[in-house]
Amino acid sequence: MKILIVLTSHSEMGNSGEKTGFWIEEFTTPYYVLADAGANITIASPKGGQPPVDPKSELADAQTPSTERFYKDNVLIDKVAYSFKLSEVKQEDFDAVFYPGGHGPLWDLATDKDSIQLIEAFYNHQKPIAFVCHAPAALVNVKTKNGESLVKGKELTGFSNTEEEAVKLTKVVPFLLEDELKKHGALYSKGNDWASYVKQDGLLITGQNPASSGAVAELLLKTLTDKK
Repeated sequence: MKILIVLTSHSEMGNSGEKTGFWIEEFTTPYYVLADAGANITIASPKGGQPPVDPKSELADAQTPSTERFYKDNVLIDKVAYSFKLSEVKQEDFDAVFYPGGHGPLWDLATDKDSIQLIEAFYNHQKPIAFVCHAPAALVNVKTKNGESLVKGKELTGFSNTEEEAVKLTKVVPFLLEDELKKHGALYSKGNDWASYVKQDGLLITGQNPASSGAVAELLLKTLTDKK
């Protein structure tokens, strides 16, 4: 199994002066679920090189067994630091793609042409696409072959309005993910705030928040195994 993981390259939280990036746990938990199952994983980001880490995801209360494992894993730390540029990767080299969240994707991956084309290529070639937390922002401008929004009529989830309110960033983010997905015709649903909640609609797998990242990876793994 060859899996591509796409991380954000965006580090500024709008005009707030705060930093953002990818959320460590949403990368490390899925990474180890997939790698421990034997997957060969490549990491890419729009700009390549070291993707920015959301500083809040490095705080003590955001740590999990997978983040602790990551901090001791110099090989993986190095792999992240030298991520490939999105423009250099092709869907034909992979079996699936996974997008971790953090607030960064709201700014760059939502409109990144390379990312949009990549997701469309994976989907059109019948390959699973998986997203967690804010990463479904990468779907808002993705189209199907007939020119419709890919999320239209699809059952999915993502970071909810109530969770965004809880972290007091409703006025900072460029759009509220839940509203934006619904605007594009998605059949959005959510579980309890901060609890694991995942949805699968065919090849599209989504998770609501950091707590959902492991379940999304397990579902991606099952989908790949069932395909074989």
